[in-house]
Amino acid sequence: MLLATLGLAWASPVTAAGLLAGLAGVPFGARARFSDAALVFHRYPWGPGGALTLGNVILHTGGSLDEPAVTYACRARGGRDQQVRLGDHERAHVLQYLALGPLFLPLYFACGGISHRNRFEQAADRYALTGRGWWPWPRPGRL
Repeated sequence: MLLATLGLAWASPVTAAGLLAGLAGVPFGARARFSDAALVFHRYPWGPGGALTLGNVILHTGGSLDEPAVTYACRARGGRDQQVRLGDHERAHVLQYLALGPLFLPLYFACGGISHRNRFEQAADRYALTGRGWWPWPRPGRL
């Protein structure tokens, strides 16, 4: 419980930005509820589609995080056969934010941004597929 509280505090600057962005969408139809370890703004009116996690806030253009999402690796090879539950993928990013706090965004973009090559996206897909492995770096001695 203490680690979770510390993680929430550590991620709070980015969570605050996500909350402001989410609240800005409410007059345009966004609706908030708690799900997948975050405050989720469903039917978020801006963005290309899908979801964006900012701390403990998820901005989601759809109506439910139960919808399937194609993994980044599958999409990169032009397939559609490997899908995960979107909420599981985004929950991995919430966990990454709890560990990395305000360092998450610079590290995320340093690792390639929105790309199948980004270790943060690979870890989120791995977590969504298996329920494990949300940390974007291997443990020492493992490759």
